[in-house]
Amino acid sequence: QVQLVESGGGLVQPGGSLRLSCLTSGVIFSIYNMGWYRQAPGKQRELVATITSGGGTNYADSVKGRFTVSRDNAKNTVYLQMNSLKPEDTAVYYCNADRWVTSGTRLNYWGQGTQVSVSS
Repeated sequence: QVQLVESGGGLVQPGGSLRLSCLTSGVIFSIYNMGWYRQAPGKQRELVATITSGGGTNYADSVKGRFTVSRDNAKNTVYLQMNSLKPEDTAVYYCNADRWVTSGTRLNYWGQGTQVSVSS
């Protein structure tokens, strides 16, 4: 059974920091591309950051320079370090695991989400 469990969300003041974690089980973590997405009330889910199985990273323009995605394959965990948080970063943050297998099948899994609220 595949499980992605996010943690680390909470309430923080503007300019503050949080680190999200996503512990993954039931898959060979090291071969999956991992991502963080977020969904604010009334908005569509959007990509925040991704990190490939090889360690390559990609960020949404809105978070470049403020957020850092990383992974620890020994701990089956992906992280999102969020600095200089803004009220517009308020959303539910979701962890995603993704890979294509040779048969052309896509394996894609989601966590349950963790709430991040940025407010004074």
